[in-house]
Amino acid sequence: MKFVERMKARWGVGPGGVAAILAAFSLAGLTTLRLKGPVMGLMFAEAAPGWLQWVVYLVVMLPIYQILLLGYGTLLGQFDFFWGKMKAVGRLVSGRAVGTSN
Repeated sequence: MKFVERMKARWGVGPGGVAAILAAFSLAGLTTLRLKGPVMGLMFAEAAPGWLQWVVYLVVMLPIYQILLLGYGTLLGQFDFFWGKMKAVGRLVSGRAVGTSN
């Protein structure tokens, strides 16, 4: 139970919120894995170089994962949590400081 207590404190949610957040992460990851084969199969022939497939995977599948994570989080009642995390990642990627309010 020490893990659940730490997550409750870190995320500012109750035990049900911790379970919902962990479920959303799990569902988004599993769905991404299930989509990887068909999506990459549409984009590449069998003989495509591995490095190219890896780069395209990062560019295409990571945004899909983020969208799935937000979707599952919304369905499980944790939209605010995941939206806040997505905004923080967006600020990090765009180079803006997390503490600024632009």
